[in-house]
This record gives sequence, structure tokens and C-alpha cells, in this order.
Amino acid sequence: MEKGHITSNKNAETAVLIGVITSDQSEEMTKEYIDELEFLAHTAGAITKRKFSQRLDKPHNKTYLGKGKLEEVKAYIDENGIDIAIFDDELSPSQLRNIEKILDIKVLDRNNLILDIFASRAKTAYAKTQVELAQYQYLYPRLTKMWTHLDRQKGGIGMRGTGETQIETDRRIIQQKITLLKEKLKKIDKQMSTQRSNRGQLVRVALVGYTNVGKSTIMNMLSKSDVFAENKLFATLDTTVRKVVIENLPFLLSDTVGFIRKLPHQLVESFKSTLDEVREADILIHVLDISHPFFEDQFKVVNETIAEIDKTEKKTFVVFNKIDAYNPSPESLGYHPEGKTFALEELKKTWMAKLNDQCVFISAKDKTNVEAFKSLIYKETKDIFKKRYPYHNFLY
Repeated sequence: MEKGHITSNKNAETAVLIGVITSDQSEEMTKEYIDELEFLAHTAGAITKRKFSQRLDKPHNKTYLGKGKLEEVKAYIDENGIDIAIFDDELSPSQLRNIEKILDIKVLDRNNLILDIFASRAKTAYAKTQVELAQYQYLYPRLTKMWTHLDRQKGGIGMRGTGETQIETDRRIIQQKITLLKEKLKKIDKQMSTQRSNRGQLVRVALVGYTNVGKSTIMNMLSKSDVFAENKLFATLDTTVRKVVIENLPFLLSDTVGFIRKLPHQLVESFKSTLDEVREADILIHVLDISHPFFEDQFKVVNETIAEIDKTEKKTFVVFNKIDAYNPSPESLGYHPEGKTFALEELKKTWMAKLNDQCVFISAKDKTNVEAFKSLIYKETKDIFKKRYPYHNFLY
């Protein structure tokens, strides 16, 4: 168990985590994905007791794992009284039913776990409606004989939010619910679109990035507001927009929901309106957690997701956050700096500085190099403002 992943809740559910190593997914990446799954489980309130993985050409069509490995998992579950088995990939309805029959405990896949976290984190009516729709869309093909041996009213991880008392109802009722929720979201989307159009022609800047990279902390730092931020995945779901002034230049800054690999397509679909802030932004600030060992992979995931959302090219610059926690080996930097610390000037010499035309290294937590960050935002927003309002002279 990694430090910081143990909860003090004595009644927390215990879990085993399961993934596969394939030709498309190396052992190193599978370990990283399962570690992230552990963070998701921790965010949901579970204690991870053990992680299992198996090398396969591809996940088994009927049981995800091979027979022998599944028996090994079953033995561990029975010996240690484990509550949940969580799989790192989306399980088909038949896989889910077959695995539950064998393990005889609650079984969740990565999508269900993420949906559960979203259900617990949704605060506004809009976010709750989006999550509710995604939950029903996920559950719809999995209604038949699902959890037949379990008491659905016990609750716990994977059982939260709407859907607790609706699972056993027939498909027709669920489909009606989905239709009603879509109609409700359309009305809210129209209202939000009107709100965005009423913001005038201020330059709009959007913070984007993987979940838990520090976007909300940066939002608080720049806007001097109090946006909720904590060291858990998906700390905020609703897009927060604040008016920010740097020197004499006002602009709108939005903090969007964090991205994650293997994000359930139901959530992407449901949260499209939230992601309109990305589409309508003039500038994107892509925040990276430089202390994360796989930040390059996270960088790729976010870029691919943004490419799906927004086909237009717009000004983007990269912010390497959490340099206070950055502790790489000298070899990973491509050169050997003197001493054990990595100064800003040393970081600017690395290959990371060439990831984008413009980038900046900061620690939002310690306020390191924040003025350079603000200057970069000011320069970019000023350029756009001058093009939009060529006859305004208060910037000159």
C-alpha cells in the first residue's frame, strides 16, 4: 500500500484490484494503471488490500482473467473477507455476471468506480443530472440478472447516487428515465449557453489537464477565490468561472473537470456542455504535474481528449506544476546538474521545456515562479484583446 492511501475509516470497504498485461499494454503501464485504480478506489473510500495482474494476449471473453488466476483471486478474497473486486477495464455484462458468480462478492469495473466517484462529488443540479444520466446509460445493458445474489440496499461503493432502487425495474422504465434526463440537460445546456453569451467579449482562458494536477489550486491563486481543492481525483466536477485581472487586463478564467485515461464514454457524452468551456476558450492552459512519473502519458491523454472535443486550433501553453515535489534521477533529465536540487534554470534546459512553444515551471502550492506565469498569461491575453479591440487604448 502506498503512503497516503490508507483511510482511517474502520468501516471502509476492502478491495482487490485486477488488471491484465497485454501486447498493447506493457507490464510497467499496467502497474501504473492499477496504481491509478488504487487512487480511484481510495477516493471512493475503499482500502486496497492486494493487486493482481495476469499476462494475456487479451482479456478473456467470459471471465476477463484465466481460470487459474481467477481461482487465485477467489482464494485470497475468501481468506481475507474482501468486500469488492475492482477491474481496471470495462467489463461486458456477461463478464460481470460470470465473475460475480465465481467470486461471490460485489464486482466493479473502472467505469463503474469512476461513475460512483462522480455521483458522490456532484454538488449542483446540473452535475447531478449529468452523472445520473451517465449511470443509467451504463446500467441499461447490465440490468438482466445483475447482482442477483446481493442485497442492493446495503449501499457502499458502486451503489451510490440515483440507480440504487431502479436497477431491478424493467428496461422500458430505465429508457424513459434516460430520455427525460436528456431533455432536462438540453434545457440546462440552453440556459448555460445563454449565460456564456452574456459574458461579453472578454478574453476567455481555460485550465485543462489530467485530474489532480493542481488546476483548482492555480485557479485559487490567480483569482484569489476559494475553489474546492484536495489531493483526490475529481475533486471538482462543475466548471468554475472567475473574472481575473492581471495588471490592468481583465479576463475570464475557467477551471474544467479533470481528464483521466479510460474515461467512461457515458461521462464524456454527459459532460459535453461542461467541456464547452474548452471549446469556447481563446487560450488553453494545459497544467501538468511534473512530479508524476507518467506525466508524459497524462499529457498525451489530455491532448487526445481535447482533440475529440475541439477540432479548432487555439493558443495553448503548458504549465509544469508541482516542481516543489519534483525529484527525478539526473539521467531522466538528460544531463547531470550540480547538487541535488533542480533549479528553475536547470529545468529550462531540459527536454521538457521543448514540449511546447511556450511553457513555464511553477509550484502553485509554494507560489514559486508565479509572476513569470502571470506575465505569460498577460502577454497572451493582451495580444488577443488588442486584435479584438484595436481602438482600445488603455493597454498601450
